[in-house]
Parts: sequence; structure tokens; C-alpha cells
Amino acid sequence: MKTFDYSRADSPEAAVAAGGRFIAGGTNLLDLMKLEVETPERLVDISRLDLNTVEEKDGGLLIGALVPNSDLAADPRVIANYPVLSRALLAGASGQLRNKATTGGNLLQRTRCYFFYDTHARCNKRVPGSGCDALGGFNRIHAILGGSDQCIATHPGDMPVAMRALDAAVVTLKPDGDRRRIPLADFYRLPGDTPHIETVLEPGELVTHVALPAPPTGARQIYRKVRDRASYAFALVSVAGVVAMTQGTITHAALAFGGLAPQPWRDAAVEAALIGQAPTQAAFDAAADALLSGARGHGHNDFKIPLARRVLVTVLRDLTGEPA
Repeated sequence: MKTFDYSRADSPEAAVAAGGRFIAGGTNLLDLMKLEVETPERLVDISRLDLNTVEEKDGGLLIGALVPNSDLAADPRVIANYPVLSRALLAGASGQLRNKATTGGNLLQRTRCYFFYDTHARCNKRVPGSGCDALGGFNRIHAILGGSDQCIATHPGDMPVAMRALDAAVVTLKPDGDRRRIPLADFYRLPGDTPHIETVLEPGELVTHVALPAPPTGARQIYRKVRDRASYAFALVSVAGVVAMTQGTITHAALAFGGLAPQPWRDAAVEAALIGQAPTQAAFDAAADALLSGARGHGHNDFKIPLARRVLVTVLRDLTGEPA
């Protein structure tokens, strides 16, 4: 690990004025620093800031960026009104990591692409312009949606997938004192020609909260994660689903996907194929067709295309009570 300067901020304003990389739980950043994938010159410790509460606001919740994943998953309001979020959090990592990992850090965790972690491999996300060894190499965990000829790494999170289905927004503080409220739909950037730029955050901008709107009335919520082993593994395919029905017709559908793309993936065409329809196999197939119309496998990850279809259809059956 390379040497770095360290300071501890006593307020969000002091943190953004300090001019360094923010660290709280450190469950991702410290690993990357040990491997010299990330080599920040200065760390600003924000772990003691007063950003660790969950408050009710405007019918929803305002979640501090430093709320531990385990605390958020166990919050009675989350369990009662946002069960898809609680289940997604509990599907991630291990109990020890969930006790340390934070809400803000979870949003900003970086890909688990093998080539990103291997400093001897070519990776445009780690070293822009160096190439992408995943495209011609072992790419079993990589993206089938949203990638580019520069990068096919996937976003590794569970929590952000559920928050994407719940229409969450990210609240930030900029070094000039301005605050932003960024819909999660606009927070992440696809790789394109700049895979090293992963979010719309500006240099020195601090995530302070995540805002959840009021939960959809009468909706069922499910988080389903398919992975290589039952725990402590990243998703091959995951689905966060929120569906409401009235008189046998789907009136609300929000579906977000993990393990398939460089960001938590949500496609309006998938939901449009369901809303106004009865919960039939034909409607479910149409939703899967919409999801996978632009999917592209890269060899080892070709299996994700039929797997994503099966997982989506299974989740929709569970959400609507339609028998298999």
C-alpha cells in the first residue's frame, strides 16, 4: 500500500473542503488500496459524522449515508414498507461486512471484475486507454446489457438494485456548498468511452443521504438473487420487483436488475409490457423479450441471457400469484 495523508472531518462541510477521498466503512476502498488499484494521496475520514440516522420525511424515508447496511435492513419501517430493500441488503456480503458497510459506500462500491483487480491485466476502468482483457478473456460474471467496446464490467451491488426499483434519490453536498438531489436513475454512468467515470458525482462531492419516496400502495415486493453459492457471493442475476394489481390487472410495475449491466439496470419497456396486462405467461414473456432485446453475451457469460429470462418470469409469477 502506498503512503497517504489522513484527516478526520467533524462536519460534512469540513469533509468536502478537505480535498481527498472519503472513507467510512472502507469495506471496498481499503481492499483496492492494498492491491494498489486505488492509490489516493489523501483520505478524509467521515465515519464519525452525524449521518447515521433514518428519518421519516414526505411519506418516505431519508437515510443517512453512514447508516450501516445491517441497521438499515433491520429497521422496522424498512421491513414493513420496503421489504425488497431489506431483503437485498441481507443478500449482500456477510454479517460482519454488513455491520461495517455504509449506505453511501454501498452505492459507490466498484466492480468485482477480475481484470480490474489485477494490476497486470489491461483494464480501461483502472487505466483509461489500456484495453479490456475481459472482452477476449474469461468473462463469466460480466455484463450482457449496457456495456461497450471499452468495458463490460458489472456493478456488484444488491442494495442499489432495490433502491433503483424504489425510485430512490441521492442527496449530496458539493465543495461550493450547493446541495443536489440526484435520482438514482441518473446517478450512474454507462461505460461508453469513459468507463473510469462511474457516476455523475463531481470531484469532492459527498453523498450525505438517500431519499426513498412513499412506498407504492398495495404493492408486493421481492428481491431474488441467483449466485454461485448461497452466501457471500455476488449476483449472476438479481431482480428487485415491485408490482401492484387491481382486479386482476397489473397497475404498477417497477423492476430493476443486478449482475447484468455496469449499473443497476431498469428498462421502462419491461414495465410497459406489464402495466395494464393480466398476469399471464404471454405478458411475462413480453417483459423478458423487452429486457433482453439488446442483450449480448461475450462467450463465457452467454448463459446469463436465458438465466435472466427464467429469473424474471419466476419473480413475476411470485409477485402476481400466477402459478408456474
